[in-house]
Amino acid sequence: MDPVGKKLLDIAKDQLGYTEKGDGYTKFGDWYAKNIDGDHDSYFKTAPWCDMFLAWAADKAGVQDSAGQFASTIDHAKWFKKQDAWGTKPEPGAIVFFDWSGSHDVDQIDHVGIVEKVDGSTLTTIEGNNGGYKLARATRDMDQVVGFGYPGKVKVATETTAKYAPRHAAPAPTVEHLTPDTGATNVQHDKPVHHTPLPNQEMILGGLLALVLCGTVALAAGKAAAAMTPTSPPVRVRKRGKHHRVTPVELPAEITPAVLEEAETATTIMPALSLAAAHEAEDREFWGRIAPLAEDEELSFWDSLHAESTLSTAARERAEYATTPGFR
Repeated sequence: MDPVGKKLLDIAKDQLGYTEKGDGYTKFGDWYAKNIDGDHDSYFKTAPWCDMFLAWAADKAGVQDSAGQFASTIDHAKWFKKQDAWGTKPEPGAIVFFDWSGSHDVDQIDHVGIVEKVDGSTLTTIEGNNGGYKLARATRDMDQVVGFGYPGKVKVATETTAKYAPRHAAPAPTVEHLTPDTGATNVQHDKPVHHTPLPNQEMILGGLLALVLCGTVALAAGKAAAAMTPTSPPVRVRKRGKHHRVTPVELPAEITPAVLEEAETATTIMPALSLAAAHEAEDREFWGRIAPLAEDEELSFWDSLHAESTLSTAARERAEYATTPGFR
């Protein structure tokens, strides 16, 4: 038995005996118009419903990608052929397509059902719009069968077979690119591999020196900017507008309006305190990020040079002071 078709059969058996309304209305056509037809055409609510019943059943069984969802029996059969899931061998669970003239031509298909049982060349089927108005079992022979669609043979992409690729991802590397090159030549193009020489060491040392100098200047500029930042900026407190409608509330006996006003006055300073605390935390985070720069060996070197220069200047000043007349 076709494994997907078995799920359709279980749904179909539960619906046996369903009868269309007097005007041809069926819940299957109504569902098709609302969920499958892009224009939501009300025509389908009273249209011939043999194939729309199978579309409805496929949705209920959760196998719509394998069974297809059509209102046209001809389009449904061609879809199975395109999916390479078409044949002429009867099988329980297969979707069977009929041509009452016996032409065996797909373009002449008149009706569709699902095979419940096979007995030689005799089929027991469950068909919607059977006899023109109900869902019922029928006994058919192979003379009027055009072919069968096998839902279980339809290849449906699943999470295990369909792999996600980012929209802007680069193409996957080839095997040649992944193979390590153990020789001195390029295997793919058979050309010598030219190794790029290392940069001049003097250039590296010069770049490091420039980086250290830039870091020292940035550190000094950061300290100067932080010193000019106000520690307690003014805080603006927005007052409640008149458009806020206040509903009177009965206060407990121990709470008076004066107590509430005093409590509100005591808490208005909280925004200012919170903002000041935020600025202090921001300053701590800034200097916490800058502090590791002072531990750098290169910065220590330049700090020592600056200290020696300062000491030399102070020594000269003391010597001049000692030799200046009137200042002994």
